[in-house]
Amino acid sequence: MKNIVIFGAPGSGKGTQSDKLIEKYGLNHISTGDVLRAEIKKGSELGKTAQQYIDQGQLIPDELMVSILASVYDSFGKEHAGVIFDGFPRTIPQAEALKAMLGERGHQVAAMLELDVPEDELMKRLLLRGQQSGRADDNEETIKKRLVVYHSQTQPLIEWYKQEGIHHHIDGLGDLDRIFSDISAVIDSIS
Repeated sequence: MKNIVIFGAPGSGKGTQSDKLIEKYGLNHISTGDVLRAEIKKGSELGKTAQQYIDQGQLIPDELMVSILASVYDSFGKEHAGVIFDGFPRTIPQAEALKAMLGERGHQVAAMLELDVPEDELMKRLLLRGQQSGRADDNEETIKKRLVVYHSQTQPLIEWYKQEGIHHHIDGLGDLDRIFSDISAVIDSIS
């Protein structure tokens, strides 16, 4: 079982590379944003609770997010190839909670993949995505704020995963196939 945390700034290619990982390795994918929207749409108890926080403009507490992730994780059954965690964890307490949740199941995170892309390239990619998709949050001012938050929240998390011995730096600039080849080399090296 290969549980992977995919990590990178907005626009670093997490979604694109996750799709390729799913196709090649048969991994499941948990995107926290997608999961929250699905739970809210279903009207589940977790979804209703999450909606209350969102309606009040608050972040969803880590315990609730981990409960939601555990529910989705368990839905894949006992024997699955692994899961790509996308958008979680974002903080050290979340990483510790994820480690504990997986540990209760006798599982672990096998690798943390950090897709590293220079900020000027991220800006270009996100502005282009905004033009193509019409996403309101892909404008220069919002992108700059998202990148500041990303860097301030995530630098400590990168160090935490380095201490865990499972951090893998991936150069996220350049040819998509070369980037995926670098990621595949890491996945293939995990026993």
